[in-house]
Amino acid sequence: MAILKLENVGYSYKPRGRKVLVNMNYAFEKGKIYAITGRSGSGKTTLLSLLSGLTTPTSGKVIYNGTDIRTVDRYKYRSKNVGVIFQSYNLLPQLSVLENIILSMDASGKKFEKAKKEIANDLLSRVDLDDELGSKKILHLSGGEQQRVAIARALSFFPDILLADEPTGNLDSATQNDIVEIFKKLAHQDQKCVIIVTHSKEVAAQSDEVFNLEKQSSR
Repeated sequence: MAILKLENVGYSYKPRGRKVLVNMNYAFEKGKIYAITGRSGSGKTTLLSLLSGLTTPTSGKVIYNGTDIRTVDRYKYRSKNVGVIFQSYNLLPQLSVLENIILSMDASGKKFEKAKKEIANDLLSRVDLDDELGSKKILHLSGGEQQRVAIARALSFFPDILLADEPTGNLDSATQNDIVEIFKKLAHQDQKCVIIVTHSKEVAAQSDEVFNLEKQSSR
């Protein structure tokens, strides 16, 4: 059963302007990795913004667990149900690794059974980072380490869905493969719905399904 659906979704930046997305229909399930592909300007990042609730469709609906997300509190939707991993990481450089993760947990408003620091350290191990890294400032981390922290932060409130915008775009091929393996575990073992916007043919090839915007718009 789909956890997230597009129903005839369209979007234009201006009223009566050119539509970036037209009549998009697709269903996303838990336990799978989806790659959203297409040339620059095809609307990949716009679609991710619609799925995250940051942007509202100009036509159609984005459905989460049977409910149109425009009818719910989208701040709560983003802080409880959807974890977003940004291309530029969007980590706070003056804070430590643990502080970045715990801040996200605080923002969610959720209650946690274990101590937040303990949960944050558990999350670091899930993205193949040592506990010792927790006290380091973000500024002192490599790009691959920052990406892993960004994934851990997105997982900190245990969302069903992970949305990632070009998560491997700034990484070398070896680190890219490591990050994709993390996403595979999150989807296939933890039953997350993982949706990745990517230009990488290698990332798309390792996904369970590819949602090509150019092919969709040409239907």
